[in-house]
Amino acid sequence: MNPFRSLDVMRRDVERMFSNFPSLFSHIDDAFRMPRVDVHENEKEMIVTCDIPGLERKEDVDIHIDHQTLSISGQVRKQHDIHDEHMHRQERFYGRFYRTIPLPSPAAHENVQASYKNGVLEIRIPKTQADGKKRIDVQFH
Repeated sequence: MNPFRSLDVMRRDVERMFSNFPSLFSHIDDAFRMPRVDVHENEKEMIVTCDIPGLERKEDVDIHIDHQTLSISGQVRKQHDIHDEHMHRQERFYGRFYRTIPLPSPAAHENVQASYKNGVLEIRIPKTQADGKKRIDVQFH
């Protein structure tokens, strides 16, 4: 008897039990719906790369920038409908995802570029030219 097969069966039973109580355990499920992200910058732009395998259409992902925050959300759809009794292992993610990322610099909202290739979403965000500082001249009377 394979001990790993027994563990896998037990894991599926526990997952099935928790799926009957989605409102109680939704915070556990949400942890698996946050794509992994890398953020780096150069002198002109910030580059955000995000692993989201399985996207098939650009309508399945939304990207928004609000001040210094980037939000990525969407849905990865199942390709085939497989019945649970035929599934032996299910580790790939399907469903809705959401991620909010603080940006290291103020973002310009113009000329943002996003591309998706080989399961990786890349977003290039230009930095604003304004440094956010302004000298205030005091008027003496």
